[in-house]
Amino acid sequence: MTAPSNPATSPVGPTPTATHAAQPAVEAGSASLPRRALAEALGTALLVTVVVGSGIMAERLSPHDVGVQLLENSIATAFGLAALILVFGPVSGAHFNPVVTAVDCMLQGRPLRDAAAYIPAQVLGAIGGAVLANLMFDLPAVTTAQHDRAQSHLWLGEAVATLGLVMLIFSLVRSERTALAAPAVGAYIGAAYWFTSSTSFANPAVTTGRAFSDTFAGIAPASVPGFITAQLVGGAIGAALVLALYPARPVRR
Repeated sequence: MTAPSNPATSPVGPTPTATHAAQPAVEAGSASLPRRALAEALGTALLVTVVVGSGIMAERLSPHDVGVQLLENSIATAFGLAALILVFGPVSGAHFNPVVTAVDCMLQGRPLRDAAAYIPAQVLGAIGGAVLANLMFDLPAVTTAQHDRAQSHLWLGEAVATLGLVMLIFSLVRSERTALAAPAVGAYIGAAYWFTSSTSFANPAVTTGRAFSDTFAGIAPASVPGFITAQLVGGAIGAALVLALYPARPVRR
């Protein structure tokens, strides 16, 4: 769900030099592709565990106040996401998000074989994270979410949330400020919980995983395609805006 990862271009490593501008934003040094895919699976799983688990805890601690529930859920997610970027960023780039991976391929030249490994790992990890959260709170491993989110204003919210996420990540990459990615992305997602009507899923893998938990953070399976479509549209618009605002930099002399 975050920025792209060579320790030279990692969100948690040194900032890239101008000569690295055309290289993949997420290429973790000597890490093999299976190792990077494992990092993406684990990171996405833990991200969904944070989202779903904190939602369950919020419901139990504040059963009569949805506003407080959302506050608890958003704070846990913002801090948890920032921590996960710091842990997994040096290995895989800590994308945790198929949209981020796809845009990294388009804008930064990441090989498509990486996307072919990352995206299934992210989706499977997300499902596993929902199962883990359910089990930690003594719920059945899989419960089909019943929360209907199939409304056009929510789709617009998802497009806006994903657009903003893509612009944030790749503006940091292209302006050589990737060391700020962990706090910046965590803060953005925490804020987007509140300023978007959809509470900012902004991630097709996480959206899929949340369908496997009929809890505060869940989404009904019938609502998933609309959310993912909106996220893809928002990601594409965000990528176009990044190109307009941050064109490829010339090599410094």
